[in-house]
Amino acid sequence: MHTTNLRWWYPAAVLAAGALWAEAHDDLSKPEIRTEIRKDEKGKDVVYMFIDGIKVHERDPAKQPHPPVVTPGTDGAAEGPGLPPSDAVVLFDGSAESMKNWTDTMGNPTKWKLVDGALEAVKKAGYIQSRQEFGSCQVHVEWATPKPPKGNDQGRGNSGVFLMGRYEVQVLDSYENTTYADGQAGALYGRAKPLVNACRPPGEWQSFDIIFHRPQFDEKGEVVERATFTVLHNGVLIHDHVILSGGTGWRGPHAATEYEAHPDKGPISLQDHGNPVRYRNIWVRELED
Repeated sequence: MHTTNLRWWYPAAVLAAGALWAEAHDDLSKPEIRTEIRKDEKGKDVVYMFIDGIKVHERDPAKQPHPPVVTPGTDGAAEGPGLPPSDAVVLFDGSAESMKNWTDTMGNPTKWKLVDGALEAVKKAGYIQSRQEFGSCQVHVEWATPKPPKGNDQGRGNSGVFLMGRYEVQVLDSYENTTYADGQAGALYGRAKPLVNACRPPGEWQSFDIIFHRPQFDEKGEVVERATFTVLHNGVLIHDHVILSGGTGWRGPHAATEYEAHPDKGPISLQDHGNPVRYRNIWVRELED
C-alpha cells in the first residue's frame, strides 16, 4: 500500500481548479451559521441552528426545497461488486475473514451478521468501525436497504458511513420516502443536502464513492482548515467539493455538532440505527492532505 493522490481518479485540470476554488473559498466565516435557544412545548430548551438562514432539518420544502429526483445509470453496484483498485485497502470483500477488519466501538468482535456475502446491521449491536484508521481518503462502499421497506421518514433503511468515525454521509431509503433534505440519502448529515436524489428502490444495491479531505486544527484545537467532501451516489455527483461547515453529530432535532479537535486519523464507521441495512465491497485509498 502506498499513499497516492487524486490523479488516478480525476483529470489534472479538474484537480487544479478544485484546489484553487478551495483556497479561495475556505472562508471560516462562511456559510453564515447562527444558533438560538427556544422552548419546546414542555418548556425544555432546544438548540436551533440556522445555516445560511435555513434551519437544520427543516421539513418545510418551501423553506428548504428537496433535491430533484434522478434515475441513476447502471454501475458495478447494480450488477455485482466490482474489483477495487490495486492500491486500495480492502476492508470488506464478502468473506468471513474480512469481517475481522471490523470491531464494535470498544474493539470487540462485531455482532453484525454475514448474510449472502454482505455485512448486515443488527439492531442494538451498535456501530462498527474499521480496525485500520485513515485521514484524507477515497472510500467506496456499496449498500442496500431492506426489501420490503418498513417505516418511513428517518425510520426507513437508516444507517450511515462515517469518515474518521465522526463525519457522516447518510444512508437512508430515500426512494419515494420523504424526510428533511439534509437527512436524506447522501446528505452530509445536518450540514449539506445532496444535489440530487439518486436512490434506487429498496433492496437494490447502491454505491457511494467519497473523496474526503480531513479538517486541520491548530495547537489550540481550533479548526484552521475545514473538511471537504466530493461524493457520487450510484455514479451521480451529489456533493461537489463541499466544504463541511461543522460536525454532523446529533445535537437535537434542529442542530448539529460543531468541530472538535481530534487525531489526524480515525476509523471508517458504519451505523446501526435499528434497520437491517447491508454493506459490501468496501475499500479505501489513502490520499495526501
